[in-house]
Amino acid sequence: MKNHHSIFLLALIALVFCFPAGMNAQGKPQGAEMLDARQRHIVTISSFTAKGDLESLGKALNAGLDAGLTINETKEVLVHLYAYCGFPRSLQGINTLIAVLEERKAKGLVDRVGKEASPVESPVTKYQQGKKVLETLTGRPETGLKTGYAAFSPEIEVFLKEHLFADLFTRDILSYTDREITTVSALISLGGVEPMMQSHMGIAMNLGMSESQLRHLLSIVESNVGKKEAESGRKVLSALLASKKK
Repeated sequence: MKNHHSIFLLALIALVFCFPAGMNAQGKPQGAEMLDARQRHIVTISSFTAKGDLESLGKALNAGLDAGLTINETKEVLVHLYAYCGFPRSLQGINTLIAVLEERKAKGLVDRVGKEASPVESPVTKYQQGKKVLETLTGRPETGLKTGYAAFSPEIEVFLKEHLFADLFTRDILSYTDREITTVSALISLGGVEPMMQSHMGIAMNLGMSESQLRHLLSIVESNVGKKEAESGRKVLSALLASKKK
């Protein structure tokens, strides 16, 4: 009996030490926060839309719908992207979604349509509404004189406030976090827009996304789009984290 007890203890010790420190039985870092399944599909859909890779986008749309994204949520991701990668990419994405839905319907698949955007009623002007949304996203009040592009081109600053932040961001089909996952994924995949990428990563963290979740997003982009784009995103994230420590 004593020998049996000793063998059991040795086996238990061996089992504990077969996992590296900081790892759990599933091989994931303990405490690491990951994107959920729904968010992961938003990343792939946004990435392929930004790249204009319609064949891969079709597969990503199918996978997202299979995983439970509603038609309206999926469509809203594609609509949102026109603000960041232009109407051509957005419209091609929407046309791809139409084709995917027709194919799925022909196969007898029934996808949930999902909620429509709620009407927006605001006692303030659209510009003031957009300004308030932007302050919520960044966590900073907009005060002082306009600088940079806002001073040089005040009309585009108005367009951003009234249309991007008042018209698009207030549509409640997607949360602010969903929209930032969409935006960051597209900007990483587009490349060459590092200042905007850092700004939106900062917004994502202000909304509650963790460093681990952003790194998970980057790993998804690397798997689907490429290492070059993901490495560029990692440099931007490192710079953002360094700036927060100052």
